[in-house]
Amino acid sequence: MKPFTYALAVGLAAAQLATSALAADITGAGATFPFPVYSKWAEAYRKDTGTGLNYQSIGSGGGIKQIQAKTVDFGATDAPLKPAQLEKDGLVQFPTVMGGVVPVINVPGIEAGKVKLTGELLADIYAGKILKWSDPKIVKLNDGVKLPDANITPVYRSDASGTTNIFTTYLSSVSEPWKKEFGAATTVSWPVGQGGKGNEGVTATVKQVPNSIGYVESAYAKQNKLAYTLIQNKAGKYPQPDDKAFQAAAASADWKSTPGFGITLTNQAGEEAWPITAATFILVHKEAADAAKAGDVLKFFDWAYKNGDKLATELDYVPLPDNVVGLIHEEWKGIKGKDGKPVFGM
Repeated sequence: MKPFTYALAVGLAAAQLATSALAADITGAGATFPFPVYSKWAEAYRKDTGTGLNYQSIGSGGGIKQIQAKTVDFGATDAPLKPAQLEKDGLVQFPTVMGGVVPVINVPGIEAGKVKLTGELLADIYAGKILKWSDPKIVKLNDGVKLPDANITPVYRSDASGTTNIFTTYLSSVSEPWKKEFGAATTVSWPVGQGGKGNEGVTATVKQVPNSIGYVESAYAKQNKLAYTLIQNKAGKYPQPDDKAFQAAAASADWKSTPGFGITLTNQAGEEAWPITAATFILVHKEAADAAKAGDVLKFFDWAYKNGDKLATELDYVPLPDNVVGLIHEEWKGIKGKDGKPVFGM
């Protein structure tokens, strides 16, 4: 074989090998809420199996659009789709972990957990009705805390966001004026403040803007050492935003009540319950165009349910109870290839 021909053959072989290796990877896109734990799971899963995960943290709205367009192997959303939408798009939806949304602040001299807020105060801040940290309503609730006479800058998600849906669902449950004027959705018409894209963008903006307040998934607050506020729960208590409080909120959840597991965990009863708790969800097609790839997606999440609990709890996410995982496995039996056979063998 001539040197040029040999080199060309080697190059083609290497390219085919690279393409083959790339094809083995799973692709997903969507919610930024679970991105920290999906990253940890992906790293460990590659070490265990050799299969990688390419996950784009683009927000729940983007994840829904990409799975609808079939440009990824799975979509991810914190705002669960309603049964009618799942049926229309031919999608199966299931939860992976639970976690909490935490108000984070950048107020000079104020440490994490030193400021208390009620849901009504939080709603009034984001509605532009409370403008300063020295507002008498905030001061009264925080006796002994030195709050500045400074304007509050609310920071919100600028993209279509499941985290926003969780946050505004909570605000709507505790504030009738918020519910009537703005409601709960992945995007709302924010009257005041500054936007940031993704949990990452809100985190960065709060860190940069003095006297700001934002809302992020608890892992982002923890990893970036952001100060957080305590929030009064339904029982009138102020629990710490940790896995214990998130578990307490999920303790009485009825996962069977809604097709697609799309239950609401905000403002749950219980003295230890964190009031802004939610699950995050995966979307896959009920009839898989590529049965092998669909099977690989389910193998990844099956591995996560069996092996990923420790990694999840280290980031203050709450793993799903075993009985819920059992229900999810039953749901997976309905995910089939074009030949009518299930893509995942239990």
